[in-house]
Amino acid sequence: MQSAEDLFYAEGIRAVGVERLLEVSGVGRASFYRHFASKDDLVETVLTERDQQWRQALAEGVAARGDHPLAVFDFLAERFARADYRGCAFINAMAEVGDADAAVYRLARAHKGAVTDYLAGLLEKAGYASSATLAKQLMLLVDGALVTALRERSAEPALRAKAIAAALLG
Repeated sequence: MQSAEDLFYAEGIRAVGVERLLEVSGVGRASFYRHFASKDDLVETVLTERDQQWRQALAEGVAARGDHPLAVFDFLAERFARADYRGCAFINAMAEVGDADAAVYRLARAHKGAVTDYLAGLLEKAGYASSATLAKQLMLLVDGALVTALRERSAEPALRAKAIAAALLG
């Protein structure tokens, strides 16, 4: 599973075929198809697990930084500084798939909704009124920082987004 996640993230979902997955993972074809009906099934499983792991890492990272909504951007800056940062796996998946009715697209959209809900909870806990509206605004900053960090190959977009968020939160 980890091999598939690494390949999809580094090379793209469409660029990685079943043959490449089998070669890198060392899994046999029969074993692969015993566990997954298709490559799409594997992609869905990988994204579901990545969603859980990423949101847990986010919550732990924010908690370690005082549980303030602005700590989200410090967590992101740390991620953006990694040499293997290739953007947001969920934004990448939506862009690759394109079809809003596809299961992968729906999973990615659900991930973004869950992160937005997490932000709303942080904002509510911190005493901000209109936490749902503010969460959507912060999510726009998060997504913008995720994409800009890929383009700029820098952690700086997280810090710029944090400054905008700080102004928004007053």
